[in-house]
Amino acid sequence: MARDAVQIITIGGASVGDHDLVGAIAQQEGMERAFYKITMRPGKPLMAGRMGSATMIGLPGNPVSAMVCGHIFVLPVIRKMLGLGAAPAPRHIAKLSAAIPANGPREHYMRARISDKGVTVFEKQDSALLTVLADANCLAVRPINDGPRQAGDDIEIIKM
Repeated sequence: MARDAVQIITIGGASVGDHDLVGAIAQQEGMERAFYKITMRPGKPLMAGRMGSATMIGLPGNPVSAMVCGHIFVLPVIRKMLGLGAAPAPRHIAKLSAAIPANGPREHYMRARISDKGVTVFEKQDSALLTVLADANCLAVRPINDGPRQAGDDIEIIKM
């Protein structure tokens, strides 16, 4: 174990499948879990807590989920540890360039692209699509059960 670590970050193994062993082993090693699983898309199987004096964040195994959760959860922790203050990823308001359908029961961080024409949310949001993540330069944030949005509507974004 990383006995002198100030932060431990794992990727994958935090969910409930046969090969997801990180959560159980971390608890055996003394992790005090702050939370496990969140109502966020992508990234539901996220865990966080403390192991000794280190903070521990268990990112989802899906690469897109890990990148989004890293941006939303890990970067603010690193900022705080570096003495840059405790602050979440800054959100901005932008105009949608095209209509998008209603959102479901989890906050959704949708891969999108912002340009001088507004925010274009990519049609395909499957968290296995690395090309969509690579083409994105922002995340469009959809609240839980958010209704459909029209072109020209305001939407919160997080620049990447």
